[in-house]
Order: sequence, then structure tokens, then C-alpha cells
Amino acid sequence: MSESFDFFFMKMALREAEKAASEGEVPLGAVIVAPAVLEPAHDGHPAVFSDDPSAARILGRAHNMPEGLKDATAHAEMLAMSAAFQAVGDWRLKGARLYVTKEPCPMCAGGIVLARLDAVVWGVSDPKRGGGTTFGIFDHPGINHHPEIVTGVCEAESKDLLQGFFRTRRV
Repeated sequence: MSESFDFFFMKMALREAEKAASEGEVPLGAVIVAPAVLEPAHDGHPAVFSDDPSAARILGRAHNMPEGLKDATAHAEMLAMSAAFQAVGDWRLKGARLYVTKEPCPMCAGGIVLARLDAVVWGVSDPKRGGGTTFGIFDHPGINHHPEIVTGVCEAESKDLLQGFFRTRRV
């Protein structure tokens, strides 16, 4: 997908993260999108997708809610995947892209692999707890699905939102 396509949906994920912050939650947001198919996969050739954001279908969006829902698993990615499963009527999200403001944790990374998302696009990496960069879940040789990984989309905005949130907590 194009940088402008990824930027468009990462901005939407940032708006979700801002909702989380306004509710006193760690500001993480996620959006799951199914790009429009221009040409389906055939004869060993991969599908061709449209780079037009207006042609894509939003399957799910969410923000962090562990505090509000009193649920340690209520991460933005998990909630967005639950919405997407309902939208498509299946637990497989093949062809879909997840946009999330911070690198998924190991729990969310495992869910992403199981859901068979085609791509994960995140803003800021998490070198201490990242499911990809620290724990290597997305490229682990023992798993049967390896999503495309795109990092650093709206990185500065994602980092600023997180740092600003924690700065207010430490005062």
C-alpha cells in the first residue's frame, strides 16, 4: 500500500488514541481496514489492491479500555479485531491491515497472527515490550502466518501522545 494510504488510516488510529487519553486510558488507538480489491488473486499471482482510502472498508476501530472495562485484555488491537470479526462474520481477517499507534504487545501480536491479518502498521516501536521487535512473534519460524510489518507511520505524533500522557501521570 502507498504511504498516503497508510498515513490516512494511521491518522484515524491517532484519533482513537486521543479518545483513550481523554478517558484516562493509555493513549493507543487501532483501526482495521480492508483495502478494495482491484484484481483478485489468481494463477499464483497475488491480489491487487486499490490505494484509494475512500474505497477501503473500515472493519473495526477501537482505543485502549483496560481501565474502563476492568479487563486486562481490552487493548485497542484486541477490541478492533473483535469488531472486525463481527463485521466480516469470521475469525480470519485475511486481506485486512491493522493500524495501531504503538507496536502491539505479545498478547496482541499473537492475536494478530491467529487472525491472519495481512499487515500491521504502527507508529512507535516498543523496544521493551514489543511483540515484534522484542519478542519476534511476527517473524518467528514456528508460526504459520507472517504479516507484513510497516513501522514509523506518524511516529512523532504517536510518541508525543504517549509521552504527553505519561508526563501528566508522573507529576
